[in-house]
Amino acid sequence: MYLSGGSCVLLIIRGAGTMELFFKMIFRGEATIEDNPLAGAGWVLGFTCMAIALAQRPNLNSIAGFSLIGALTAIAYCTLIWALPISKGRPSGVSYNSQKEESGMSEMFDVLNAIGMIVLAFRGHNLVLEIQGTLPSSSKCPSKKLMWRGVTLSYIIIAICLFPIAIAGFWTYGNKIPSNGGMLTAFMQLHGHDTSRFAKGLVYLLVVINCLSSFQIYAMPVFDNLEFRYTCMKNKRCSWWVRTGFRLFFGGLAFFIAVAFPFLPSLAALIGGIALPLTLAYPCFMWISIKKPHQKGHGVMWCLNLGLGCLGMVLSVLLVVAAVWNLATKGLHANFFHPE
Repeated sequence: MYLSGGSCVLLIIRGAGTMELFFKMIFRGEATIEDNPLAGAGWVLGFTCMAIALAQRPNLNSIAGFSLIGALTAIAYCTLIWALPISKGRPSGVSYNSQKEESGMSEMFDVLNAIGMIVLAFRGHNLVLEIQGTLPSSSKCPSKKLMWRGVTLSYIIIAICLFPIAIAGFWTYGNKIPSNGGMLTAFMQLHGHDTSRFAKGLVYLLVVINCLSSFQIYAMPVFDNLEFRYTCMKNKRCSWWVRTGFRLFFGGLAFFIAVAFPFLPSLAALIGGIALPLTLAYPCFMWISIKKPHQKGHGVMWCLNLGLGCLGMVLSVLLVVAAVWNLATKGLHANFFHPE
């Protein structure tokens, strides 16, 4: 619930912001108040309404199409984000040296903050178990074999998408990549003036579609949990209007959080540190608790899971400390209830 709800809020903030950029790009910065009646919360509300309107499917099996669309759009915009900068060449003044002189402690905390952001990017890893639960399983063909092939293939595709972005982004922009925004922001700032409106609009549109598709996947565990609790309490299946009510309630709650805390993406390192145990530590302890291998002697798997779980907890503490230190030294633009 924590991972899914938080991921949906971040997707709403990102999707709404990209929709606004897409609108401004169409009007080439000439939009007036009359042309742009939505401002801030309006874009968040518009994106949330679109996401909830699409979120009426009953279970994970029924949103396979959304998953496919999300994967294809992610591959497409990741490819465009690294291919377009390479085709434009490096802008003048690009350097590969740090623009600021920092102490060893500051550099270490910067590295930990980067790890926290990476952990946040893989926050949806727990959904693997939800997806595996939808696969047929038997003693001859357990679902874990099919799931393992799917996970291996998916992470190969993820690596093919992300490593070119990292390599091409560093080669093209060096230390000109902004601290907030990443490759997409850097491309629009440094190469947006000599890039066609069609290419920029296509990138923005792919990002919006990807956010809408990803919202369906991340939100489904929340819907399933709410419907499961309702079924246990009422001892009957959810009707369509109850299912719709749950989705409207969740959409309203996510909208409120997105409007109240529009600066959540700036807390990526802190959120990643807090969420890290849910993905990289708790499952190890859960395995030990369920399998109880210590009753049969402390074997290799017991030691491995205990070691990984403790490592995850220690890393989580370090990431949270580094994120808090970074916020204390560099500050935070906390624009409560004022999405920009």
